[in-house]
Amino acid sequence: MVQTGQPADGAASSPDAPVADTGAGEGRAPRRPSLSPSRAADFKTCPLLYRFRTIDRLPERKSPAAVRGTLVHSVLERLYDLPARQRTPEAARELVAPAWEELRADPEVAELFAEGSAADDAPEPPSLEAWLDSAGKLVETYFSLEDPSRIEPHGREELVEVTLPDGLLLRGYVDRLDVAPNGAIRVVDYKTGSMPREAFEGKALFQMKFYALVLWRTRGVVASQLKLLYLGDGDALTYAPDEAELVRFERTLQAIWAAIERAVATGDFRPNRSRLCDWCDHQALCPSFGGTPPPFPAEAAAAAGWATLPIVERD
Repeated sequence: MVQTGQPADGAASSPDAPVADTGAGEGRAPRRPSLSPSRAADFKTCPLLYRFRTIDRLPERKSPAAVRGTLVHSVLERLYDLPARQRTPEAARELVAPAWEELRADPEVAELFAEGSAADDAPEPPSLEAWLDSAGKLVETYFSLEDPSRIEPHGREELVEVTLPDGLLLRGYVDRLDVAPNGAIRVVDYKTGSMPREAFEGKALFQMKFYALVLWRTRGVVASQLKLLYLGDGDALTYAPDEAELVRFERTLQAIWAAIERAVATGDFRPNRSRLCDWCDHQALCPSFGGTPPPFPAEAAAAAGWATLPIVERD
């Protein structure tokens, strides 16, 4: 699952949160930044968006669609806690309510469905009943794509991470990891939207290749299948990478990281206007919309470990 911008209070659970460098002495380990699929995609889309989300850590509004995605992912994760024969559409539907009760403990989530919570220029949010029903339908669609009674995941919502030889730390959460008796690996990701057009499949697979690279570097095995399940229209996208492709992809990530390092060193994160700007929460601070970004938070960047990382010249 690809997560949208993490507010500061979500730092501990975010794969993008700086982590302690265990190579340093106890009690004084410096923090070090890392790269996740979502933040790499952010920088490719708009360097200024990357800065706002990862360095400034500006809060972003939750949306019904994003929270529904979190709810559906939670249900599908819990589904595999049940014995294989009990993994039915009806049982999955029954998991929606308890998963929702946990999510609504977050005041920001509960507020989405409060009367009068919509901004003056925004449409009224859907009723809670209709919203929960839409989440249940997405869960039911999952059963048209796989038979969970025949699957025993090796991992669910599993953190995978690796430090590359040049020091770049890659981190991310895999929705589901399947390992066959012969050691073959399948990486599965759930999407609550619809399958993208062929021209945009490469962008969709970026996240999956990221996971495949980390698994290859940590396990020495190239994933035999990358599988994206689109619950919005009941379709699936599968892909089989090879080792040479993962080597090339690693170089791509290193190039992205080198560009991020340069931007941090100079404080120069430029906006990149596109159609995606329509959904951005930071237009008021964006020069493309007449806004002015806040001063670059050099102290926050240093506290996150950027000051400990020299800019590495790569071939």
